Amino acid sequence: MCGILAVLGCSDDSQAKRVRVLELSRRLKHRGPDWSGLYQHGDCYLAHQRLAIIDPASGDQPLFNEDKSIVVTVNGEIYNHEELRKKLAHHKFRTGSDCDVIAHLYEEYGEDFVDMLDGIFSFVLLDTRDNSFVVARDAIGVTSLYIGWGLDGSVWISSELKGLNDDCEHFESFPPGHLYSSKSGGFRRWYNPPWFSEAIPSVPYDPLVLRRAFENAVTKRLMTDVPFGVLLSGGLDSSLVASITVRYLAGTKAAKQWGAQLHSFCVGLEGSPDLKAAREVADYLGTVHHEFHFTVQDGIDAIEDVIYHIETYDVTTIRASTPMFLMSRKIKSLGVKMVISGEGSDEIFGGYLYFHKAPDKDEFHRETCRKIKALHQYDCLRANKATSAWGLEARVPFLDKEFINVAMSIDPEAKMIKKDEGRIEKWVLRRAFDDEEHPYLPKHILYRQKEQFSDGVGYSWIDGLKAHAARHVTDKMMFNASFIFPHNTPTTKEAYYYRMIFERFFPQNSARLTVPGGASVACSTAKAVEWDAAWKNNLDPSGRAALGVHLSAYDAETPLSNKPSKVIDSIPRMDFPGVAIQS
Repeated sequence: MCGILAVLGCSDDSQAKRVRVLELSRRLKHRGPDWSGLYQHGDCYLAHQRLAIIDPASGDQPLFNEDKSIVVTVNGEIYNHEELRKKLAHHKFRTGSDCDVIAHLYEEYGEDFVDMLDGIFSFVLLDTRDNSFVVARDAIGVTSLYIGWGLDGSVWISSELKGLNDDCEHFESFPPGHLYSSKSGGFRRWYNPPWFSEAIPSVPYDPLVLRRAFENAVTKRLMTDVPFGVLLSGGLDSSLVASITVRYLAGTKAAKQWGAQLHSFCVGLEGSPDLKAAREVADYLGTVHHEFHFTVQDGIDAIEDVIYHIETYDVTTIRASTPMFLMSRKIKSLGVKMVISGEGSDEIFGGYLYFHKAPDKDEFHRETCRKIKALHQYDCLRANKATSAWGLEARVPFLDKEFINVAMSIDPEAKMIKKDEGRIEKWVLRRAFDDEEHPYLPKHILYRQKEQFSDGVGYSWIDGLKAHAARHVTDKMMFNASFIFPHNTPTTKEAYYYRMIFERFFPQNSARLTVPGGASVACSTAKAVEWDAAWKNNLDPSGRAALGVHLSAYDAETPLSNKPSKVIDSIPRMDFPGVAIQS
């Protein structure tokens, strides 16, 4: 992922301002270590830190149209750029970059071209003919983006908080699937799929249609001019991604450049069963498998760096980001610049444990809609920033626009978990890839139920974090937490500890408002907490808070604060792609 920074209409075209923009842009250099670019037109500045994936030799940014009147700085990948180039055959392209189509599409279609882009992206487009500008973010928010406003009337855009938090009076997360136009002075949603209204779909489940849609989502992400691999945890989602990639890699341009044998990556504490599962899948698929180990102390030592890069104080996001952050550094050291990952499946198919308690298919579907809409605050944020911290790009085929449309059009009755009928979590996805003649995965992996952390699994990592936080946060600090942190007040010492670090890096009120909060059980939305009355007294992101679902769920009588720490922290494995945690 690249880093973009733009300052628009700042009423200052001095050399000092240019130096300041360059200084802020360098804060994003980890995202794009391959090249830095800055374009200035009067009091508008467009900066770019490039991670070169497509056309490394000539695709440096900012990008221009033929007469350089349209200027674009963009972070992302446009998978249908070759098809779009054919529609723009009368235009002259300066580079082979997939993002080179954006300026020319604007020339042809004005601001209404964004929905034509198939990919992940955040971009700023400046029309120097009238100094108007357009900013847009991809449909789900796979790429990170923030917008801010200065006292001088300027508008600031940055891939990360750290690019604008010190210079803006107010800033916020740029909403996914939206466009900001200087001509209208506001946002409008360009992404309007049928599922967004949360209306209940009725298309009959067809496993072959679902299979083809996901295969297309994976294969289009094999577009690369640099070495790449897959994150493989041994869970269903990452294993399917790896299986499809292996099946279709041969014959691609990437295979001709870098070889047809896929590289896979996994990280975990020594002895993790997930490391074993990933190794089993890798052996079955014939990948070149790389297994990285880390210790609890390694993770604790990295916490401050993780919070600085991930830009959140959400507990579960930080816990999950840390091993992914450590793994990304190892992957980059091997010369790999892009990985394909498995985020998004649990949100689309209702894979989390609490979905067992969905009262009916209507509420099941609405909850999946709510979860997808919130992904940019959680898993997308983690996957994007944990990898970008080391100049690595993560691609997520489950969040492909076309695939989501297919998956979210299925009658949710087919997605409902019905154990008495042999339908476990994500049954429709498993069934779609159950091919007896040409198996994608061994049966026991394809139909492996979503695993929980059992005795000894994950305890040393989570307990280590809690013990470390307890040494830094006193009972008195917790007693006064609501006065120190009135917004999203931390309720545990671990949360308080993360919050202190976050506020040191990002002390502004706007920064703390970018982080979500609210009641949750087993990663649910606040609305889904209403599904079971017992959950309201056991609010915790842990899967064991899903009373009546998790095999080792909390008993309803004991207050959450009295649970032994090893019970509180025994969470279900969320299939963080390539991440395995074990004591």
